Amino acid sequence: MPIIINIDVMLAKRKMSVTELSEKVGITMANISILKNGKAKAIRISTLEAICKTLDCQPGDILEYQPDNN
Repeated sequence: MPIIINIDVMLAKRKMSVTELSEKVGITMANISILKNGKAKAIRISTLEAICKTLDCQPGDILEYQPDNN
């Protein structure tokens, strides 16, 4: 998938656990896992906003575009 979600990088930089992020953002650990593993087909803007607010970052710190090599 050409869009990479780097939540794990930001979690490490902020020294925050997935559990803590899940509680603060209000989404399940399963959904955070789906985002981290690149299995998500979409993300709500409100969810992205909550993640950015919690991690004190910009959407570009989490989202990365890598074009397909096809």
